[in-house]
Amino acid sequence: MMTMEDRDGFIWMDGEWLDWRDAKIHVLTHTLHYGMGAFEGVRAYETENGPAIFRLDDHTNRLFNSTKILGMKIPFSVESLNQAQREVVVKNNLKSAYIRPMCFYGSGSLGLRADDLKVHTIVAAWEWPSYMSPEVFEEGIKVKISSYIRERGNLVSRSKVNGNYVKSMMALKEALKEGYDEALLLDTKNFISEGSGENLFAIKDDQLFTPNLEASLDGITRKAIISLAEELGLKVNILDLTEEDILSSEELFFTGTAAEVVPITQVNKTKIGSGKRGKITEILQKNYFDQVRGKRTSFSEWHTLVS
Repeated sequence: MMTMEDRDGFIWMDGEWLDWRDAKIHVLTHTLHYGMGAFEGVRAYETENGPAIFRLDDHTNRLFNSTKILGMKIPFSVESLNQAQREVVVKNNLKSAYIRPMCFYGSGSLGLRADDLKVHTIVAAWEWPSYMSPEVFEEGIKVKISSYIRERGNLVSRSKVNGNYVKSMMALKEALKEGYDEALLLDTKNFISEGSGENLFAIKDDQLFTPNLEASLDGITRKAIISLAEELGLKVNILDLTEEDILSSEELFFTGTAAEVVPITQVNKTKIGSGKRGKITEILQKNYFDQVRGKRTSFSEWHTLVS
């Protein structure tokens, strides 16, 4: 099996293009030990006009916001990182791609003070067709409400910070071990937060409901789905949701750049709605996939051609 380390291609690192296998860091890199860093997951999709990155500016701006919260100063401009993300798709000859920009502290020293450490920046891209198996987009997934809790009202925990994903991985491992496909986390007030790496939407009485951002990442796909729903004339409610709210919903689905739009047909032992992908979920899912692949005229500003 081809590993992430052993591949052909190029990675942008600190303003230079390196051969894929040469993009390495020292074992005493600060972020490797303490998790202090920020990253994004971005997708480029094949369109009739060539590869186009979906909501590039939103992703890059969120990366800068995350590093600002951490007190890290990215030594490059927004435009420089946007350009690197466009070029990484071209240089790796990708028609569609998953793009990973990341900022991390180097190996200048160790310790929690993180004094005077260099901020390194990388951009990589590779082909990653789907985070989940293709059939789940129609059949849906089973989700377990996790024993792991997301902190509410904390800017760091609501940012796309490397260390935050330890809890996500533990929640997902717990769910998989018990025969589920994904995890759903509550916050410190027992309201619904998010999945291990996805935002949640519920549908009831032809209205959309999604948790507020007190304990959730401000998802880029979440924003897109809200816009697509409003385009259809659906009312979108952003508020605290309880476990009872989602168990009694008619439809549920996850959204995320990696996961895209995935129906949820079971939570714990409770079947959601008919136990199949719902009508509104299917419409929003189709519109989303058509949107990212450039098959719709609406929201053209969400697309950035790589060349």
